[in-house]
Amino acid sequence: MNIVITARKTTVKDSFKERIEKKLAKFDRFFDDATANVVVTNERDRETVEITIQAMGMFFRAEKTTADRVDSLESVTDSLMKQIIRNKAKLQKRFRPAAFEEPIPEEPLYEEEDVNVVKVKRFPVKPMTEEEAILQMNLLGHTFFMFRNAQTGEINVVYARKNGDYGLLVPEEE
Repeated sequence: MNIVITARKTTVKDSFKERIEKKLAKFDRFFDDATANVVVTNERDRETVEITIQAMGMFFRAEKTTADRVDSLESVTDSLMKQIIRNKAKLQKRFRPAAFEEPIPEEPLYEEEDVNVVKVKRFPVKPMTEEEAILQMNLLGHTFFMFRNAQTGEINVVYARKNGDYGLLVPEEE
């Protein structure tokens, strides 16, 4: 697994880099060729660790904030493992054949969750700018909003980030 570590408002010591590599090594059994982006952020007395693993055209992402970066790393890797195990049946075709044969002894077992779509909502997707979409999202009180970008004609999604900023999702051809 290729690991890229980024530090924001902090420095990452070699000992913590080694700990990251050790924690992410347990995901090697699932992926042949994967890239993990690890972002370590320090804001006041809060340590945030965000890990995004990109493999086989899929993204697995988790972020945790605690008072200690080691605790954040432990939590975020546990969350990623739970995501993979929870969706095991759907992901088995994409992963290595032996990935789910036997659990790692130190790993707790996680229950698979059934996913049921309980509501389908249809609405017109009107052309608008990013600013108009953010305004519409805020007026509706939602955390995300899908719209047709007036400049590109593509379907985009704006979303509210935890820090109060906004994000934009733009489709990309593979």
